[in-house]
This record gives sequence, structure tokens and C-alpha cells, in this order.
Amino acid sequence: TLLAFEDPSAFRVKSLGELLRALGVFHLCSFPVLVNNCGKLMTAARTILGRRGFSLLLRPTVYAQFVAGENEMEISQSMGKMSLMGLRPMLAVPIEEDLGESIGEKRYDDNMAAMLECVRMSHSNAWSKDPMMQLKITALLSPEMCVKLTTLIAQQPYDLSLLVRAMDGEMVTFPGLEEKEAAHFLCGLQRLNKVAEASVNKVRVLVDAEYTYMNPALTLVTMALMKKFNKDGAWIWNTYQCYLKESRSLLLEALNLSQAEGFCLGVKLVRGAYMDKERKLAEKECQVDPIHPSWEETNKSYNGCLDVMLEAIAQKPDRYRIIVATHNEESVRQAAKRMEEWGIEKDGGSVCFGQLLGMCDHVSLTLAKEGYPVYKSVPYGSVDDTLPYLVRRAQENRTVLQGIRKERDLLRQELRHRMRRSMRGGS
Repeated sequence: TLLAFEDPSAFRVKSLGELLRALGVFHLCSFPVLVNNCGKLMTAARTILGRRGFSLLLRPTVYAQFVAGENEMEISQSMGKMSLMGLRPMLAVPIEEDLGESIGEKRYDDNMAAMLECVRMSHSNAWSKDPMMQLKITALLSPEMCVKLTTLIAQQPYDLSLLVRAMDGEMVTFPGLEEKEAAHFLCGLQRLNKVAEASVNKVRVLVDAEYTYMNPALTLVTMALMKKFNKDGAWIWNTYQCYLKESRSLLLEALNLSQAEGFCLGVKLVRGAYMDKERKLAEKECQVDPIHPSWEETNKSYNGCLDVMLEAIAQKPDRYRIIVATHNEESVRQAAKRMEEWGIEKDGGSVCFGQLLGMCDHVSLTLAKEGYPVYKSVPYGSVDDTLPYLVRRAQENRTVLQGIRKERDLLRQELRHRMRRSMRGGS
């Protein structure tokens, strides 16, 4: 059977307030001018209204739509609702870190504490079996370091076992790093090691991809974590951005490496989130644009990578895992179709799907109803903490936000259905 994402009853589980809020927020999101300038608008609103006023304005609207809450109690309530709909949480600590922002090791140690707290929450609350969380490496290791490493390993690749030894607390020397840099790298690796140790056999940690100029370093570190922690199962996962021209060869490289080194490979497959910045940067540096020239090319790339991964899973379901993290209905359908063709079980654990909290519910809820494991990427934290995250989400997902027309139509249909029902006397 083909999955149809046309059913407004997917939204039955939402309260009237939630329906109206989603409609209101999505209506705002359909104005390009608002989405494109949301960062500036929010800064202005905060200046005019002050912190409390701004929080009062955002909390019941945009914040409530896309964020799970601020403290464990609020998060638990959101997660409870999600579990009732058959969805699973993938908690994300929204830490936005860019070049030139880092200040000393303390900042990274605080971030590590936040990540460990995320592991604890994901594991200790029985929201779903097989919990997942997201991790941003630049929250624990400076972006500058990642850029430097990327240049270094292009000249002389580092051996994974060198990094593993550093994680185990050995005093390793890294060729090409100055003393201060090496010290920071060691600290960073040990922070990552702590998070991985806390999560192994409990919570699957999905490492985010970031900008092309630091991704090779992030992948190196992630593969070292996999070598150490993924012997018997995929606890550490890496993200592959299919809008990059090199995504398929990076994925094949990872598959080969996991075979050679004997570890399990977890893959989060996304289209990609930094298109504007990547393109501007390539232009500024007079480099070739790393991103596929068209939406169609990116789709082809995504669906191609999906096939590569699902084929590997069909052969060795216990060695490979994938989360099909996309809002694209065609890709979701293709994944379901391939699973059927290649005899991959729906609940076998090797394939699951992912969408963002507050978006694309018609896809998530339909998948869950059909018995597929579906995760929602769930940011949490105060209005202030989650704001940069929300702004980036809005800008990245411009195409998605303008494409939520369908979700809006389905929400409206459900709303009309309820109005008619209540006028008939609520049967």
C-alpha cells in the first residue's frame, strides 16, 4: 500500500487550542518577509517589550509550537502527549556556536553538563523505547579547532585509534597542533567521551553535521567515537547532508570504514540546513559551490543515499541503522516501499523516521499510525536559549515553511470537522 499523507484525522489527537495555535503560527510562517527577517524582528520586539513582555508574547505562540518546554516537568508533559500519538522524542539541547564566539573551557564544560542532563532525561523518563538525542560537537570542541583539524587531516589523515587513546585519557601528541590547541582537543575529546559513556546502551546519540569547512573534523571525531562505542550496536550516529555534492561518496566512505574497523554505523540522513551560508561562503572564497544546483538534484541525491543505506541494512540489519530525517513525502514513501521490497521489518529497529516538533505532523502521525517508528526532534530550554535555534530553523526551513500549505489545509479541514460536530451536539 502507498502511504497517503492526506488524512486530516491525523490531527484528531490535538486539542482545539493546539489546532488554532498551529494554524496561527503557520499562517505567519507563510509570509516570506516575516520568515526572512525573523531574527531582526525578534531582536526589535525584545528591545521594545523587554524580556518579560517578549517572553509573554512568544511563549504561547511560536515557542509553544516548536519547543517542548523549559524544565523537566514541562518537557515531560509535551513528551507524554507525543507518546499518546505514537511518536518518540529525540531531545536536542539548542546550543548555537559559531566561529569567534567561544570563551574558554568553562563554556564547553557547562555545555557538557547540559548534554549529560539531556542523556539523563532521555533515559530516565519512560517516554518511549529506544530514546535518541542530538549532539552538536562544536558545543564541546571549539569551531576554530574543528576548522584547523579539517585543514590538517586533508594533508595527513589522523588514525582513529590515536583519538580513541586520547578519549581513554592517554597523553597523546597530535601532529600539527600547537601545545595549547592539543590541550583543548584533548579536553574536547574527553568531554565527548563522557557523554558517550553516559549514553551507551541507554540513549542513541545523533551527531549533527555543520558547515562543510569543519565537517571532516566532526566526522573524524564521530568515527572515533563509533570505533570505541559501537562495537555491539549503533549508539553513536553521524549525519549526512544530501544537498552536498559529495554526500554519496562520504556515505560510502563511512560504510567502508565501519566494515574495515568493525563497528556498527548509525546514519541520520538529512537534506541539509545551511544552504544560504554555504553558498555565500563559497562565493566569497571563490570556491566551487558545494551544494547541488537544484532541488531536483538534491532529491535525487537523498533518494540515492537512502537506497545505498537500506540495501546495506537489508543485508546486515544488526550492523547498520538509519533515521530517514525528512519532511519530503516522496522520500518517505520511497523508504517505506524499499523496506517492503527488501524485507526490512517496520519495527526491526534498523529503520526509523524523523521530523521536527511542531511541523509536518501529517507525515509523522500517518507513519506512526502505520506502525513505523517516528521520532520528533525536540528542542527544549528557555525562550532566550531556544531563540537563536528557532530563528535558524525558520531561515533554513524557508522552503518547508512556505510549503506547509498542505498541513494548513489539513488543519483547517479538521477544524471544520470539529465545528460541524459541536454544532450537531458533539457526537
